[in-house]
Amino acid sequence: MTTYSTFPRVQIIFLLFFSVGSFMANGDNFYQDVDLTWGDYRAKILDGGKSLSLTLDKTSGSGFRSKREYLFGRIDMELKLVSGDSAGTVTAYYLSSEGPNHDEIDFEFLGNSSGEPYIVHTNVYTQGKGNREQQFYLWFDPTKKFHTYSIVWNPQRIIFLVDNIPIREYNNEEAIGVPFPSKQPMRVYSSLWDADQWATRGGLVKTNWSNAPFTAYYRNFNANACVSSLGSSTNCGSKMSKSIPTNNGWQTQGLDANGRRFLRWVQKYYMIYNYCADLKRFPKGRPRECRRSRFL
Repeated sequence: MTTYSTFPRVQIIFLLFFSVGSFMANGDNFYQDVDLTWGDYRAKILDGGKSLSLTLDKTSGSGFRSKREYLFGRIDMELKLVSGDSAGTVTAYYLSSEGPNHDEIDFEFLGNSSGEPYIVHTNVYTQGKGNREQQFYLWFDPTKKFHTYSIVWNPQRIIFLVDNIPIREYNNEEAIGVPFPSKQPMRVYSSLWDADQWATRGGLVKTNWSNAPFTAYYRNFNANACVSSLGSSTNCGSKMSKSIPTNNGWQTQGLDANGRRFLRWVQKYYMIYNYCADLKRFPKGRPRECRRSRFL
């Protein structure tokens, strides 16, 4: 059985030391920033707008979405995931446009039995097509305290970060005919729902409803992004974390040598699935973007 205690300790200490103090989210008011979209009373804004919770019981899950649409930006959210036996549950946190040909940038947190690590599932959809999955374990228990999960989305690339540490980079390869989400504004969504038909060990482990209700917690939502109005980019936010040198540094943000070193470390020790390495899935050859970069 894999547990958090089995991960490489020396590297974890160094990695956490790197992240402490390098990121400070600017928390807004959830009343002003999001709409509770489903789940009735199971979605709650708390502490005068400073925090939010989503709950899943046997009747329903719950969810919210941002009031604004964005076309490129940096999105940060602090989450504390469902604790205990969370098998069968999925906490989704993602950007998405609407319609059958939608674009989407996904974080999904797949619950697991008590003592076993969460799986972080990432994906990128363009024009309604995904199939670009990478999955990771985390180097900490995400149920004990809040951690920051970020998406940097600019015209050159998408970077997925955990506590400001990159776990995935997906580059714009439109020059070789690979679609990239660059034209459709997207909202921020999050939901907590039952997916026991596939979420934990491919559906072998089912949701234990005797542990319900299941609850995930949110705080410090920050969207430093271009706000879209009527399908056009009209206004870019000015609030920014200390880790980015200029107010709109996300517009050209990439990974420097240090960032790539951390990305290699995460992918070496914590990646458990990479679509680019799944040769059985692509018997006629890997997707074109997989031949261009090691960091997908």
